[in-house]
This record gives sequence, C-alpha cells and structure tokens, in this order.
Amino acid sequence: MSNNTTTPAIPQYVGNAFSLQMLKAFPATVEVAEIDTLPQGLVSAIGHADTAAVLGLPQNRINVTLAKGDTFYVAQLQGGRLPEGSTHLPEGFSFRFLRVEIR
Repeated sequence: MSNNTTTPAIPQYVGNAFSLQMLKAFPATVEVAEIDTLPQGLVSAIGHADTAAVLGLPQNRINVTLAKGDTFYVAQLQGGRLPEGSTHLPEGFSFRFLRVEIR
C-alpha cells in the first residue's frame, strides 16, 4: 500500500523591502538577482497600502523569517514615495523586481 500524502509547499513571499532582520540564522549567504516579473502565487508581505494597491496585492503587514533554502521576492519602488491613495503608478515611477535567495 502506498502513502499518498504530499508535503505542503513552503509559501514564498513578496515585500517592498528586504532586511537582515528577516534572517533566521547566521551565517547565511544572500543572493540577489533582478528579475523581469514576479511569479504567481506569492503571499503578500507588503505593509504599505498604496504600494499593495498599485501591485494589485492585499496589504499584509506581517513579519517574515527566512531560513536557508527560502526565497523572498522584492517589489522595490523606484521614483520616490507614492502619493497617498495611489492605485496605479504615477508617471516617472516604476518597480524593480528582485529575487532574494537564502543559502
């Protein structure tokens, strides 16, 4: 008889910044790469309402802890601070997408 249980996938998060406080343990190697777009199915860790709205994601002010093998995505706003109540990117603004891998 076979066991048909599956291991749940580890959630991957997207935030608007990365901090060393997110690392669960040291030493750790952090690899950062620029990517063109964010993958689907990420859990929002974006606490800023306007940034979340512009990205079409829910605001979700949570703490994320990363361990070796985890990946975290960053949607880094370029161009300044979003005007309050923004639902789209104003002219002159853009997002830079980054993949942060913990080794």
